[in-house]
Amino acid sequence: MKIYYLGIDVSKKKLDCCLLHNGQNIQTAIIVNKQETIILWISSVLSEYNIAKDHLVICAEHTGQYTYPLICAAKSEQLYLCLEDAAKIKYSNGIPRGKNDKVDVHRIALYGERYNDSIKPYQPSETDILKLKRLSTERNLLAGDRYKYQAQLTDQKDYMPEPIYTDKYNRLKQIIEVLENAISEIDEVVSSIICDSPVLSHQMQLLMSIDGIGERTALKMIIETEAFTTFDNPRKFCCHARVAPFSYISGSSQRSKNRVSNRADKSIKTLLHMAALSVCHLKGTPLQEYYERKVNEGKNKMSVINAIRAKLVNIMFAVIRTDSFFLQNYLHSLA
Repeated sequence: MKIYYLGIDVSKKKLDCCLLHNGQNIQTAIIVNKQETIILWISSVLSEYNIAKDHLVICAEHTGQYTYPLICAAKSEQLYLCLEDAAKIKYSNGIPRGKNDKVDVHRIALYGERYNDSIKPYQPSETDILKLKRLSTERNLLAGDRYKYQAQLTDQKDYMPEPIYTDKYNRLKQIIEVLENAISEIDEVVSSIICDSPVLSHQMQLLMSIDGIGERTALKMIIETEAFTTFDNPRKFCCHARVAPFSYISGSSQRSKNRVSNRADKSIKTLLHMAALSVCHLKGTPLQEYYERKVNEGKNKMSVINAIRAKLVNIMFAVIRTDSFFLQNYLHSLA
């Protein structure tokens, strides 16, 4: 069976394409990043080289929203599409020298051919999860702007004449009010999506029953895990969230303390950190007692907090797996 590999380097306006077979370039092209154009070009390539659809593997870097036309085209034509992490493709090509789109697209196609046994077809997110992702991104953008303007209300009061500050204050308050209204609208839409979905609503209730887990953290966990379908165990998610520590040892001379890796999604770690700080101050809870015991033993406070982050992740996965609300004094049946 002759399998052809189509590497695509995605950018905002165009796609660089490279058709590969047995390591040899068959055809290269630059096309517009639109669904109709992608379908027409791929159809012409399949016809020209007499390639069946199930003998073509499309490999591209996952570049967020710019891959949307390609995803739609592959779905409508029932094509095998793999969207891989850009870092995995980059570090699989040895020590590259130089960079341009023509070279990059060849490397992407070569990656698909070399690692054909490990790449997996792209599975689009559920409609509700996709909506929540985009709404969450928009909300974070607006919340960041709101925080920036709110800081201006107090930070500059003592450093300019009062009439100038008063005018600036009034203008900033109007901008902040617009941002708050937009954020409130997004929160209402998010709430309606969750309420209309029995699965998402139930998962939110399960997660928020855990000490220290609030609405924002629970929602972020559902979005990141796509309703707990993309991660099969908490350890993998701890790696994803930059919570799991790794050892750094080489030979007999290089030995450092275990530390977390920078290759992770830091957005979820911020919420997990706030949740860990919150539960550390909840008197009478198991994690608060764990925190005080470890600190009294001389452990570093940040290391203990990181361990609590990991414990919270494990608890969240456990309540979803067992479909039961969190119990502080839970006793396992085999204990």
